[in-house]
Amino acid sequence: MKVAAETVRKLRETTADPEFGPWLAQASILVVDDEPGMRNFLVRTLGPRCKRLEEAADAEEASRKLDEFHFDVVILDNIMPGKNGVDWLAEQRAIGFFADAILMTAYADLDTAIQALRAGAVDFVLKPFRSNQLLNAVARCLDRLRLQRENYILNYELKANSDHILLRDKLIGESPAVRQVRDTIARVAPLPTSVLLTGQSGTGKEVAARSLHTLSDRADKPFVPVNCAAIPPDMIESELFGHLKGAFTGAETMREGLFMHAQGGTLFLDEIGELPPATQSKLLRALEDRRVRPVGSEREIPVDLRFVFATNAELEKEVQRGRFRADLYFRINVMQIHLPPLKDRGDDVQELATLFMRKLSQQLGMPPVPIPDKMRAAFARYDWPGNVRELRNLIERTLILGRFPERLGLDGRTLEMTPEISGETSLADVERRHILAVLKETGGNRDEASRRLGISRKTIDRKVASWDG
Repeated sequence: MKVAAETVRKLRETTADPEFGPWLAQASILVVDDEPGMRNFLVRTLGPRCKRLEEAADAEEASRKLDEFHFDVVILDNIMPGKNGVDWLAEQRAIGFFADAILMTAYADLDTAIQALRAGAVDFVLKPFRSNQLLNAVARCLDRLRLQRENYILNYELKANSDHILLRDKLIGESPAVRQVRDTIARVAPLPTSVLLTGQSGTGKEVAARSLHTLSDRADKPFVPVNCAAIPPDMIESELFGHLKGAFTGAETMREGLFMHAQGGTLFLDEIGELPPATQSKLLRALEDRRVRPVGSEREIPVDLRFVFATNAELEKEVQRGRFRADLYFRINVMQIHLPPLKDRGDDVQELATLFMRKLSQQLGMPPVPIPDKMRAAFARYDWPGNVRELRNLIERTLILGRFPERLGLDGRTLEMTPEISGETSLADVERRHILAVLKETGGNRDEASRRLGISRKTIDRKVASWDG
């Protein structure tokens, strides 16, 4: 079996023609024709070049195939016994068929063309045709599909104000907590396992989700982030699963949902705890069956996805309060990764501040503002309730104003910048003042101070002993 699979893979690689685009090798195609000779020709033409090829001899068998598999393109003969291709296509569109359809016909009359377009065909191939004509038609469909999905995903991210394009694919920092997160991501990324990311708002859960996607075997497929809290409850089912034309008031055209736009890739559901109860039930079924039912559709559509979830809520307590389904929680909580708050990441705040200053100054076209030692000491003492997002916003605000603000946080807290420290003070003095200040805040608890500083207890003991000497 392995030898056969390897032979097919090599045949695809040697047969694939760059002329027809890189997406053909990843495509899933259904061929519907009652003539065995035509099906055989199509299988020989397309089989070595695409990922999956299924064939059907009539409309009834084609309907069963659509229920069983997801297809990117359907190549359909018009004249078949029992039911012609145009009528069958119109019926399938009405009950939930989203893939592109190419109609094969020997009769290029205007009436057939109009009926086919109304039924939802996107291209024609006139019999007799050469293999290159068919391959070009398939390539056009796949390019159209790719551009539609990329455009939809990009527009969705812009509308959702997806958090900070800058550095969103990297987990920055060398603190033990972040190194542990990176190690866990590296271990789980190649697996199909669903992942639940937890942590406070602004700790980088989307960054972690993108890292999971980038390190997986789905890296060349879509990454679709969805902020569940940002979608109105009455629209979320349509946004996730899609809808048919006329499914509800305002549904003037059929539309694929985010599940289908992420086909083959990773779907990141952020703020999963904010899903309405009715949608929680539908999501649970989609996760268990790997199928979705668009609003107004009679057909469930197979989906091939990697799921990553995120929340800043304590879902266990939400389950106890009856606000989140217990069975859904157990379904998504297969592998949990906790993103630590910035205050527990030690010197990561300094590295992030430097990086944000450099990158944002380039992005905004403004000169960087030097970060003095007294400001870095203030950074280390501050709790950062908004975490990395708050630090990034502070740096951006500083670049705009040309100076650091005097206050931080919602409570307008004054930055403790120790005015007696001058620019000529050595880094060792700044370090000493900072460690002693944290020890004072913790009431002399060296274990807690080491946790906040991101250094070992032995390091604090050694430094305090040297200062006492």
